[in-house]
This record gives sequence, structure tokens and C-alpha cells, in this order.
Amino acid sequence: MKPPHRVLSTPHADAWIARLSEQHGDLMFHQSGGCCDGSAPMCFVRGEFRTGAQDILLGHIAGDVPVWIGAAQFEYWRHTQVTIDVVPGRGAGMSLESPEGVRFLVRSRIFTDEEAAALEMAGEPERGG
Repeated sequence: MKPPHRVLSTPHADAWIARLSEQHGDLMFHQSGGCCDGSAPMCFVRGEFRTGAQDILLGHIAGDVPVWIGAAQFEYWRHTQVTIDVVPGRGAGMSLESPEGVRFLVRSRIFTDEEAAALEMAGEPERGG
């Protein structure tokens, strides 16, 4: 079995990502681990948030937008598939969508035993550098 994606995005989130990309250029996400609006996915101009060895690449959404998560947070969430969505309202963080009257959030589900085994066989995800 091919390993499942660790991160997905909804069509509504993809539309907002495209809109923000038109305004700001290449984007990236970092899944915060409790600061800055709880555990919300934060959207930044790519490179504006510096990733390091303590960050794990969950995958890419909306084409080529990387989604990172802190290693400690990843340990809590490694058994879940994360879906980035967007809802009306304003988050309290520094994320690019904040002034637009919407906020990104995550929805998640636990991987099946078969999916978890496929992810384990695929090895550890890439770390920042």
C-alpha cells in the first residue's frame, strides 16, 4: 500500500491559498504547537518563518505549498492525517489570512492500522535544515 498523505487541504482552503499567493507570492504553513492562536496552522510568505531541525515536513498542499510542524507537536499528531480548512472569523495569530476575516484551522482523523503501517514502512518524514 502506498502511504497516505499526512496533510490535505479542502477546496475552500485551496482557493484562499491561491488568493493569498497572488497577493504575497510563494507561501508556506507551519502548524503551531500551542502558541499564537492555539494550535492553528499559520500561513507565511515562504522563507519568512525559518524552519530548522526541530521542524518536520508534513507534505505539500494546494500544489506546492509546504506544511511544516514542530517535532514535539508531530509526536502527538503522527498518527493523524491533518486537513487544512478555512472558516469565517479572525484568528489571533500572525497568519497572512488574519486581516481577511477568515482563519485557517485543522481537522484531523486517525490513520487506519493499514495506513499507519504504510507510513512506518516509508520511514520518517523530512526535517528542516
